[in-house]
Amino acid sequence: MVRNAERRLILADAGVRVLAERGARGLTHRAVDAAAGTPRGTASNYFPSRDDLISALVDRIGERLLPGPDAVSSDGTRAPDRALFADYVRDVVRRLSADPHVSLALFELRLEAARRPSVAATLGAWRQRAFQDDVTFNDASGLPGGPTEIALLHYAIDGLMFDHLTAPLDTGLSVDAAVSALVDRILR
Repeated sequence: MVRNAERRLILADAGVRVLAERGARGLTHRAVDAAAGTPRGTASNYFPSRDDLISALVDRIGERLLPGPDAVSSDGTRAPDRALFADYVRDVVRRLSADPHVSLALFELRLEAARRPSVAATLGAWRQRAFQDDVTFNDASGLPGGPTEIALLHYAIDGLMFDHLTAPLDTGLSVDAAVSALVDRILR
């Protein structure tokens, strides 16, 4: 079978859905084939091992979470202040909320990473790059805060999104209000 990039993306997106809907135990080549509507054996042709499949899913999740053209930028037209920092955090939350399958799959991979060193290595490298990209953006744009504040926001956003996508607390606090409160408390 001829490999092509479009089919690889279709399979990876199907894998993200399977992982989000069925968890790590439900992530099989056969389940990915079924979700993608491809003949049995297609996923294993593109991703021969489970580690190859998981690596492809980490890459695809990363691609799908990249900022789009409408993302907060460091173009210099706005002052680097708390409001800009909060808008940046809101953009991250918006991307994580845009397709819940992506965030749920990411959480599933994080849980799997706690049990499988190979997943921890793959996912850990990706998360470290994402963190460093945020620190670099923050530094380049002149936004307040440094690596510690970015790490605290990562921790807080992870918890906020986990709560929002699973069994949310009924606090009356919207996601947007939570982001504002987080930024205010972290950037004192």
